[in-house]
Amino acid sequence: MYARVCLILLLTLGLNACALFQGRDPLNISVIGIDPLPGQDLELRMAVKIRVQNPNETPVDFNGIALNLDVNDQPLAAGVSDQRGHIGRYDEAVIVVPVSITAFAFLRQAYGLSRIESLQGLPYVLRGKLASGPLGTVRFTDKGKLDLPAATGSTW
Repeated sequence: MYARVCLILLLTLGLNACALFQGRDPLNISVIGIDPLPGQDLELRMAVKIRVQNPNETPVDFNGIALNLDVNDQPLAAGVSDQRGHIGRYDEAVIVVPVSITAFAFLRQAYGLSRIESLQGLPYVLRGKLASGPLGTVRFTDKGKLDLPAATGSTW
C-alpha cells in the first residue's frame, strides 16, 4: 500500500513539474560563412559562422557549442567550442565554431563527389547543440543545399 501511494505521489509531482517547462520554438540557425584555419598534418580546419536567432520570450544563455556537418549524406566536419554567450529574447547572435575535417572524411567526400555530375545543390545537414546545464541544452538542425563553384577549364 505504501509503495502504491508513493508511486502515485511521484507521478503527480512529475506531471506538475512538466507543466513548469514552457514550450519553446526551435532556434533558427543559418550557416553564413566558412573560413579556412591553419590545420595540422592530415587535418583541415575551418571556422564555421552560424547565425542563431531566438524567436522565444526567454533568453538563451550558453556555455559551450558542438557542431556536426554532413554533406551529400556523408559526415564531413565536427567541432566544439567552450565559448560562452547570451542570445536575448527575440534576438540573434553570430557564433564562430572551429571544425575539423579528417583526411578520411575528405577522401570520402571526394569519392562521393566524383560520382555525381554537378556540384550544384549538394544537400547538407548541420546538427548541433548549445549547452547551458543539464536541463538547458538546446539542440538544433539546419538543412539546405550548397552551391559549390564549378570547376572552370583554362583556355590558352
